[in-house]
Amino acid sequence: MKLSFFRDKEFMRKMLSLAIPVAFQQFISAGLNMVDVLMVGQLGETAIAALGLANQIFFLLIIFLFGVTSGMAIFTAQFWGKGDEESIHKVMGISLTVATLVGTLFSLAATIIPETILRFYTKDSEVIALASGYLRIVGLSYIFTAIVTSYYAVLRSITRVKLTVVVSVIALILKSILSYLLIFGVGDIPALGVRGAAIATAFGWVFQFLLILVLVYVLETPLAVHPAQFFRFKRAFLFHVLKTAMPAAVNEVAWSVGITVYNAVYAHISTGAMAAVQINAAIEEIAFVLFIGLGNACAIMIGNEIGAGRKDLAFEHGRRYLSIVLLLSLLIGVIVFFIREPVVGLYAISPEVAESAKKLMMIFAFTIGLRSVNFMLFIGALRAGGDTRFAMYMEIFSVWLIGVPAALIGGFVLHLPVEGVYLLVFSEEFIKLFVMMKRFLSRKWIHDLVGA
Repeated sequence: MKLSFFRDKEFMRKMLSLAIPVAFQQFISAGLNMVDVLMVGQLGETAIAALGLANQIFFLLIIFLFGVTSGMAIFTAQFWGKGDEESIHKVMGISLTVATLVGTLFSLAATIIPETILRFYTKDSEVIALASGYLRIVGLSYIFTAIVTSYYAVLRSITRVKLTVVVSVIALILKSILSYLLIFGVGDIPALGVRGAAIATAFGWVFQFLLILVLVYVLETPLAVHPAQFFRFKRAFLFHVLKTAMPAAVNEVAWSVGITVYNAVYAHISTGAMAAVQINAAIEEIAFVLFIGLGNACAIMIGNEIGAGRKDLAFEHGRRYLSIVLLLSLLIGVIVFFIREPVVGLYAISPEVAESAKKLMMIFAFTIGLRSVNFMLFIGALRAGGDTRFAMYMEIFSVWLIGVPAALIGGFVLHLPVEGVYLLVFSEEFIKLFVMMKRFLSRKWIHDLVGA
């Protein structure tokens, strides 16, 4: 493998300037999320499971929003490479419109019918009661989440990454402090348990919404225009953007609904199994922060190069990023393997749940390389190159024809323990790798969407 690109100072400088801020933001987010799980974990396995199931609704929302906004960011990255700010404003308006509509629908579902939704995952009445109380509070912030996500995606695609990091890190720190105060109660503040975590989470998103709007205009970013300018797009432009962006959203919905099916299977195994999955999920989130940072950086650099008409350089960027991710995944896998004992020991859980959590972490340690390469191919290359339709078909095939049937057979036919089902689910990643690598090497994924 040629690794001479490590001596390409310009490439390394740009990669690090884009990847490190996003990775840092994701690390703070994942770390504080783990702290939240740890705090709620002191209330018992039922509380951990309730938080995990309630967050499945937020997970669906944020993934759908990620699909919509990252689909739009394909255009803003290429328009930025072309130097067309007016078109960036129009794409921003489309993103805000679609994202806000999605946020409104999720907010109505979370606040009006949370019990109905949660029964899809579990029949445990105590878990449903705790989780529905959490959802009714957090659901009020989903519209703010949608707007913030739109701003973050566009700002990153035009290389204003540091601004999104500053806003989210400040909000996350304040949210975690408030979580501690409201979960356990301090002084005259009552201990609200899971409801306290919900209030703090809602506060965090509203705070991010207010702060990002203020800073966008105070710092005079390219988005600091009259709001009406965002919505001056013609029907032809709208359909051109949606034709590429919406397959990305459908892709994420297909994947995220598949993930919720996996979690429904875990929850039906037992409440303890779901608790073990949530503990492992917190570690997965932290372990993946570098890959999220690199994936965002890769997508931005590839989009900018395609917009500037340099397709060969866009492909070379993708090849370089894949090499870096593969090397990093080996290192992180080793770290996860050796920290599983002390990490699981932090939770107030039964020995059976602790053993399951350790096994899940071990499986993750051995498969992180496969997941990280697939992530880079999907997010960093194919989607950034505008190949959203192929990516959508690949995701639907791998999740719904391989992953979901494997989870259902493992959980309901073979009656495997949670770690057995978790391992079966990974079978879809192997198929996905071979197909997407062939697509990547063919260069058919590189589409200039803004050259006309």
